[in-house]
Amino acid sequence: MTRDLTRESNVLASLNAGLRAAMADDERVIVLGEDVLDPYGGAFKVTRGLSSQFPDRVLATPISEAAIVAVATGLALRGCLPVAEIMFGDFLFLAGDQIVNHAAKYRAMFNDKVRVPLVIRTPMGGRRGYGPTHSQSLEKHFLGVPGLWVVAPNPLVDPGRLLRQAIFEVEDPLLFVENKIGYGDPVLRDVPGYDMVRLTDAPSPFPTVWLKPPAPPDGLLLCYGGMTRLALDAAKTLHEREHLSLGLVVVSQLAPAPASHLDAILQETGAAAVVTVEEAPPEGGWGGEMIATIEQIREARCLPTFTYRRVGAKNAAIPSARQLEDGMLPQAGDIVAAVLDCF
Repeated sequence: MTRDLTRESNVLASLNAGLRAAMADDERVIVLGEDVLDPYGGAFKVTRGLSSQFPDRVLATPISEAAIVAVATGLALRGCLPVAEIMFGDFLFLAGDQIVNHAAKYRAMFNDKVRVPLVIRTPMGGRRGYGPTHSQSLEKHFLGVPGLWVVAPNPLVDPGRLLRQAIFEVEDPLLFVENKIGYGDPVLRDVPGYDMVRLTDAPSPFPTVWLKPPAPPDGLLLCYGGMTRLALDAAKTLHEREHLSLGLVVVSQLAPAPASHLDAILQETGAAAVVTVEEAPPEGGWGGEMIATIEQIREARCLPTFTYRRVGAKNAAIPSARQLEDGMLPQAGDIVAAVLDCF
């Protein structure tokens, strides 16, 4: 099926349409999670309408993340294509043993004779006043787990198509990280002022979007998921106020790191500064892994040196009060300041 889901109004609608199309195309696709049945349709409504259309393949579960992932893993081992919803990404650690020590390990433990084509969908991020235990971005803790893919949709790709790709094209467990605020972002076919290039290949099949400005970029902004909007706002501000040209690299595949995509971009650009943007605290995070990957590429290709900065949340619990939460999480102004600090 080649339905173009970018005609959907926003990320949420595209994800819902993509999941609906996947269930219509293949009876092996099963959705399970807490409160996924109509009329509720999930905490953020990604599964709205699915249980009415596919009543036998949308399963409401008890409040047990460990049980959800364990059952989904068993379904995957038996030939199904389960999509498990964890209501808030903050609760992933309740299923950590099932994800890290079981689903991600079975292929290696059984000598490559079994597959676990499991997708675990979950919303991450703050900016909704949900407080310290419902507002975190914890995906960095799952990067580097052998056998586990980590993918994050963004408004520059077709989120529904990305979800279908995760369901049908990957035979290993995959964590699909959706940003809470990003659900309302419109799906963009293009961005005025940029040439949009999508990079995919065999080791990194999930697209990296390379937004190339008309002039050779002074620096690069690397981001994913819900940070895309902030990065675009910061790049616009820097262009208008400081006459700096920024290229944007928006990654879908967080793990394994899309090194081949970065290699292609770095060989094309002469940018001297790289700023990574993530909503989690940057210590031990995705941005540091991107910088390490870029440095390996730079040394191998004998490229000029870069100046690096990482932008992320403060290393503390996220408050509920909106003003305090805004001060804790990264803003477009923080990205602007980080870029300027490179020059």
